[in-house]
Amino acid sequence: QVQLVESGGGLVQAGGSLRLSCAASGRTASRNPMGWFRQAPGKEREFVATINWSGSNLYYADSVKGRFTISRDNAKNTVYLQMNSLKPEDTAVYYCAADSRTLYGGASTKDYDYWGQGTQVTVSS
Repeated sequence: QVQLVESGGGLVQAGGSLRLSCAASGRTASRNPMGWFRQAPGKEREFVATINWSGSNLYYADSVKGRFTISRDNAKNTVYLQMNSLKPEDTAVYYCAADSRTLYGGASTKDYDYWGQGTQVTVSS
């Protein structure tokens, strides 16, 4: 079992920044590929970014590339999502996810078997 707890969400003006954190605990938490997803009201959950266990392999959705950065600190069992140049369309609940089955995370919700409870990010125009 892997437990995930997100934090760092909030209200920010367009153009601003936020850093989300995801604290992982449980079996082999530091060895799992991790991902960030988001879900806006009335929309499906969508992929944002993923990182493998060593941090050597990163992948981003086109909509956030160049603005968001995913990173991890395995000593702290924590994954981060630095979000810069935020736009109103980034408003959503952001979820952290862990993949306990493969070495590299994917871009589908089906690639992950553990999820956090989510943290709200609201970007005002």
